[in-house]
Amino acid sequence: MLEWHYLEMNRKDIKYWVGFSLIPGIGRVRLMQLDSHFSNLEDAWRAAPADLRKAGLDSKSIHAITSWQPRISLEAEMEKLERYKVKALTWHDPNYPSRLKEIYDYPPLLYIKGTLLPEDEWCLAVIGTRRATVYGRQITEEIVADLARNKITVVGGLARGIDSVAHRSALDAGGRSIAVFGCGLDTIYPAENAGLARRIVQHGAIISEYPLGTRPRAANFPQRNRIMSGLSLGVLVIEAPRASGAMITAHQALEQNREVFAIPGSILSPTSQGTNHLIQQGEAKLVRDYTDILEELNLTAVAHQMEIKEVVPSSDAEALLLKQLSTDPTHIDEVCRSSGLPMSTISSTLAMMELKGMVRQIGTMNYILAREPRQEYRIKID
Repeated sequence: MLEWHYLEMNRKDIKYWVGFSLIPGIGRVRLMQLDSHFSNLEDAWRAAPADLRKAGLDSKSIHAITSWQPRISLEAEMEKLERYKVKALTWHDPNYPSRLKEIYDYPPLLYIKGTLLPEDEWCLAVIGTRRATVYGRQITEEIVADLARNKITVVGGLARGIDSVAHRSALDAGGRSIAVFGCGLDTIYPAENAGLARRIVQHGAIISEYPLGTRPRAANFPQRNRIMSGLSLGVLVIEAPRASGAMITAHQALEQNREVFAIPGSILSPTSQGTNHLIQQGEAKLVRDYTDILEELNLTAVAHQMEIKEVVPSSDAEALLLKQLSTDPTHIDEVCRSSGLPMSTISSTLAMMELKGMVRQIGTMNYILAREPRQEYRIKID
């Protein structure tokens, strides 16, 4: 799960990252220039035009910064993030998805709502046409459900059609899902998927490189797609015409050295022309069922590995403390108040749980779960 342990210093600096992300024309390249030149983004935010020029920015970018800064309230933006329960994560944070940093154009700043867990490293993007056929929907439901039952997190774009079916099938099977947005996380697109987005937040995360307030634009979605494939071990294309966003994502995945899989379809179906072409060209591996994917990615042991990592309390005190903690930092004083246990018992138990890898200390005497228990455990308090 995300360790929000770089607390005070980074909370102070993060607002400047957010501020720069709100300035039109200051995208990934310019932001990385500023990050490379200045010791921190606060210095960059307060820099004079001459210093911005030394950082490598052109006149147009400098003008954009100086003209937009007076219109941006950093505190208001941070309050908005808190209101929407969205966290901003820079590429410097150790909790930034490690696989995403492998691609050459990774986003320096991510907005996240929900929770990323360590097991989400085992994830697969499932994509396809918005005009899914009955065949495409059936195949998606069956394969994704099997993947979810084998502890594979399903990544998609929350789009109509195959993406939506994939997200929903993963959740219905008790699995996890991640949706990558092409707009701010305060805008659900399409609006009809608002309920699905809420479910994903409860059992995964929605993420975006775009700040709150960014509306959906056609140009955003090819950019969004590189994040979907970049996060994942591979990409499964279920149905896709030759000219489609899914095919763009498949080719982005190939450029990122990700595995590409495709479901074959009728040669008479327009929605199978793209997938059949990928298979014919040797760019994608033909998939008959979920085992083809697990074997190719060497993931047949994932479910067993996750069982080994399961959190099992060895005492009543550990079981009680597991109920008091979550993915959000909780101070030891609050644990004492809510559990009713003596502070000495709590301190020694938390120390032992930390050694076992069950909890982590975040900041000063704040604790989070290191991984989630699968079930509720009975607690006996004398």
